[in-house]
Amino acid sequence: MRGQVQFSVPFSPVVKKLVIINVAVWIGLILILQQLVLDKPLVFAWFSLIPSKAMGDFFIWQPFTYMFLHSPNSVFHILFNMLLLWMFGSELEQRWGSQFFLIYYLVCGVGAGILYMFAIYIYYFISGDVSPLFTPVVGASGAVFGLLLAYGMVFGERMVYFMMLFPMKAKFFVMIIGGVELVTLLSSGVKGEVANLAHLGGLISGFIFLYTWVRFKNKLIKNFTKKRGRKLKLVVNNDEDESKDDGPKYWN
Repeated sequence: MRGQVQFSVPFSPVVKKLVIINVAVWIGLILILQQLVLDKPLVFAWFSLIPSKAMGDFFIWQPFTYMFLHSPNSVFHILFNMLLLWMFGSELEQRWGSQFFLIYYLVCGVGAGILYMFAIYIYYFISGDVSPLFTPVVGASGAVFGLLLAYGMVFGERMVYFMMLFPMKAKFFVMIIGGVELVTLLSSGVKGEVANLAHLGGLISGFIFLYTWVRFKNKLIKNFTKKRGRKLKLVVNNDEDESKDDGPKYWN
């Protein structure tokens, strides 16, 4: 139906690969290697986002790798992330193209991790509580929330169902989701089981990226237009008879 999310949208190429990678990592590295083979959570220790290690021990890959890991304790963690990645990501990839979509997805995920770390360190300096510095964060939620923001901006008038029940425009849906995350963060703090701070980081990263990209693209277009305009010359042929004059000729 027109104006509603099209659940029949097929997997776009990059979204399909991202889902396969996330599921393969969850089954192979988390459920099998870490849970059954290893006697310690070494995969999380090395590849989840732990602020004290990422910044203190220079595990600089963690703001990237954490988004491909998910909790082994609940299938719903990876299920909901991959479902949202498919529902909103496939349509964005079809609209933007695979290359730009992948760049945006990774920027949102990495940006969410970086903003999360800085916020945790600010919290530590204010409160003196060190526990969040050593708490691992995993999941694609930061990147997925960036996709939600983009969907609300690109398809703002599209009708979606909040909680699968209440129809509303996509732009309002994103506003409500952002508000819920903010209120939850303020009420539960940074030590809750859900990293709401990383979710907000994904929204912020997506907005900054899209805002910067649009301004940069508009500047390029403006500079190109000015450059082309300076090369535009008006040539009037005064040697021919006025009756044969077609008017001014423009040359590039």
